[in-house]
Amino acid sequence: MLDKIILVACFIFIITGCSNTLIKKQNTQLGTRPYYLINDMDAGDLKAQLESCSEGPFYRTDFSIGHRGASMQYPEHTKEAYTAAARMGAGVVECDVTFTNDNELVCRHSQCDLHTTTNILAIPKLAAKCSEPFIPADAKNAVTASAKCCTSDISLSEFLTLKGKMDGANMQATTAKQYMQGTPNWRTDLYATNGTLMTHKQSIALFKALGVKMTPELKSPEVSMPFKSMTQEQYAQKMLDEYMQMGIPASRVYPQSFNLDDVKYWINNNPDFADQSVYLDGRDSDAGFDPSNPQTWQPSMDELVTNGVKILAPPIWMMLKIDKESNIVPSQYAIAAKAAGLELIAWSLERSGPLNQGGGYYYQSIADVINNDGDMMKVVDVLAQDVGVMAIFSDWPATVSYYASCNKMPASL
Repeated sequence: MLDKIILVACFIFIITGCSNTLIKKQNTQLGTRPYYLINDMDAGDLKAQLESCSEGPFYRTDFSIGHRGASMQYPEHTKEAYTAAARMGAGVVECDVTFTNDNELVCRHSQCDLHTTTNILAIPKLAAKCSEPFIPADAKNAVTASAKCCTSDISLSEFLTLKGKMDGANMQATTAKQYMQGTPNWRTDLYATNGTLMTHKQSIALFKALGVKMTPELKSPEVSMPFKSMTQEQYAQKMLDEYMQMGIPASRVYPQSFNLDDVKYWINNNPDFADQSVYLDGRDSDAGFDPSNPQTWQPSMDELVTNGVKILAPPIWMMLKIDKESNIVPSQYAIAAKAAGLELIAWSLERSGPLNQGGGYYYQSIADVINNDGDMMKVVDVLAQDVGVMAIFSDWPATVSYYASCNKMPASL
């Protein structure tokens, strides 16, 4: 009887990419947000297709990456955010990696963001160790509130006493308590009372238990390197060493960095990780960079491939443009990357808040045709079907998971 039940279950999941293995370790739950977005879409074939999938089945897929976990509503890089991302079908979850003053690796988006992402300013003993203490706003002199607290200011044991909060700061604050109350109004503090911070190794153990793949990002140090005898190369190696120490196959890890030298170091010194090392493209901050002009791309797509890069991850806007008929289509950058043989990963969906005013940074190249939240699904569709990205980072992975399940993309194994 049990054999029959398993056979029937696998038959049900065949359409979702399950072959001989039953999807396990989770019951994917997407919640109501994907339905809200689909309902907000303009009428058309894509909306009708997505509506037809309303009852699932929904499943975990590597097309969906949890950006800092599920950071739209949970404090980023916390156990709670990571667990929520896996529950929403993210097949891959991200730990941004930086280090403490005793050279231990921890999960934070930036080495110096503790003042906006944790409660450090509420703990006098630790606040006193911050690189720059809290300075209140002075409206008369047009001075905004400020602080700078870094992981490298404190030890690992001190770091683990902190609690994660939603990223944000009140720049008009006159007290530290007010300063910490700066959550954007399109996020929520409902789940932000007790965020559990994690070391890099703790994140590995959690991700392994959740059954998800892992994409650690080596963050650029905001202190001079070497730091307490640790060089940049040792820092890059230490991150990979912790996966090997914990018995994680390289096939389940996508190391990433905005620093091309880090990526080249992994490729040249860690061949098991070479094929899945990801170059995060932040060259749009370079003067003169233009995604429609290959002459401004240094290095070129072909040069990246020559250097061994196989996966390139730019922001969403760099891969999209508007054609003469006001359709969203692949940019010259995206076309050239694919032609050179590069795989693409997009970042980051659901990070801009409501899209009724064009979507901000992540949608800047297509702002003229973005006017409602439902347009997120249109963007996902173009990235998936026309650009051909291998995955999308999202602050609320359920949205990407819904799309991937509806389009019968392969399940995460």
